[in-house]
Amino acid sequence: MTVSVDVADHIAVVTLDRPPVNAVDHATLDALAVAFASLDDNRGVRVAIFTAAGDRAFMAGLDLRAEAPSADESPARFVTDPGLVAREPMWAITECAVPVIGAINGPALGAGLAFAACCDILVAADTATFGTTEINVGLLGASSHLSRMVGRHKAREMFFTGETVTAEELQQLGVVRAVVPRAELMDTALELARTIASKSPIAMRLAKESMNRVEDLSLRDGYRTEQEYTARLRQFDDSREARAAFLERRDPDWKWR
Repeated sequence: MTVSVDVADHIAVVTLDRPPVNAVDHATLDALAVAFASLDDNRGVRVAIFTAAGDRAFMAGLDLRAEAPSADESPARFVTDPGLVAREPMWAITECAVPVIGAINGPALGAGLAFAACCDILVAADTATFGTTEINVGLLGASSHLSRMVGRHKAREMFFTGETVTAEELQQLGVVRAVVPRAELMDTALELARTIASKSPIAMRLAKESMNRVEDLSLRDGYRTEQEYTARLRQFDDSREARAAFLERRDPDWKWR
């Protein structure tokens, strides 16, 4: 099993484990899509952490040595649209109903950077590096993901040169929340996850959906969309409970209704 999902205390930990450097093949990409899609209807999950096993890499891109399934073995949707096998797990993370924290344990290269960019918040080990290195092997990569992470000019610098940057540099750009020793990475991610998990699960899911929808809208349309989501949230008991708990200075009791 190259992808595992463990849930405890309302936190799902999705772990990629494909030695030696967590490079992904078609089967692993499909497993990632299934893993994150499985969280959407799980009321027990309020936040997810996406990380990888080992110390050598978070994800070293696509496995260039792995053979793609033949047309006879592939699902029909992958035969007519081969790139979908990579896009499906990326969208499953981006559109996951709950916030996804990327706990980047090592280099995130090529597709690894794109997957990191799909997460909502990033924390990284001090050994982590980031790069779209496809130009070095005669390919093109996820410049659209990179541009969203670091902005137009830095993205073009990284994309055209194939150079990597450190987690510390991305922290200075506001991309990475915290850079910590590798041994402290999961504790740091779990601490953040517990904070998010303490909020109303209904409010958090609506917040994630709302932010995804307004990201590419104009300010006028985006703010109106946010107002509509706020009106939806106010119809739930959880919204009233949040205000009551705040005024009464007590912990809220979320009811999912």
